[in-house]
Amino acid sequence: MNEINNPIFWENLQFLVKSSELVVDRPKDSRHPRFPDMVYPFDYGYIADTSGGDGNEIDVWKGSGTGNKITAIVCTVDLLKKDTEIKIILDCSKKEQEQILQFHNQNKYMKAILINNPNDK
Repeated sequence: MNEINNPIFWENLQFLVKSSELVVDRPKDSRHPRFPDMVYPFDYGYIADTSGGDGNEIDVWKGSGTGNKITAIVCTVDLLKKDTEIKIILDCSKKEQEQILQFHNQNKYMKAILINNPNDK
């Protein structure tokens, strides 16, 4: 089985989202605190009381949908911080997902790939 399609991975990730508090600390159209040219196209925040690849909480993008369903994840490589992370994408259309991917790929120091949730029908 292709591990990207492993339903247990996606179920566990969804459970993590549903059982935790979502905190939006960078609302849509706000500017990055250190890089003011970077404007967040959607709400961006984290899942409280979790631990991500950078030692901080797991990052989350929230799209225009009304629930908290995981539609994809973004895997990033940040050369300035010398780290990798996954960022959970909630309730985003394919177009919104593409905008998020472009946000992470807009400079030479950070690059990302997007993995769609195969259970998101």
